[in-house]
Amino acid sequence: MTTSAAAELVLVERTSAHVVTVTINRPEHRNAVDRPTARQLVQAFRRFDADDSLFVAVLTGAGGTFCAGADLKAMAAGDHARINDLKRVELDNDGPMGPSRLSLSKPVIAAIGDHAVAGGLELACWCDLRVCEEQTVFGVFCRRYGVPLIDGGTMRLPRLIG
Repeated sequence: MTTSAAAELVLVERTSAHVVTVTINRPEHRNAVDRPTARQLVQAFRRFDADDSLFVAVLTGAGGTFCAGADLKAMAAGDHARINDLKRVELDNDGPMGPSRLSLSKPVIAAIGDHAVAGGLELACWCDLRVCEEQTVFGVFCRRYGVPLIDGGTMRLPRLIG
């Protein structure tokens, strides 16, 4: 379950006998999630959930940033191969950010550095536990551009913080 190619959008590394680390690997885009990245995240977490030898997963981002949300530059450019699938509304389907609609049988810990904003905040809220650096910034900055939280954040965030 180890992938180390720099071209991979999501790196999966078994860090101990029972722990796997899943890293969003788009630091040049502040780990913004486009459609291919979302698909790779879903694949990684489905493999994790099916592997009985793994007990916990850690979700993090490469280069210090957790995740800046959906890749708005891909949307603005009209790059249909990279635009997140925003039409998925079924609760049992993959979400626009990838795994955020999956219900796993094992815990996922978010290791959050720098920013977790917009869809990145939604991914963090999807995790069972969040561990962050002192200077971490959480936010729903997407609202500035008229983009709502669409992947469970409007339900999970109030449950977590009231």
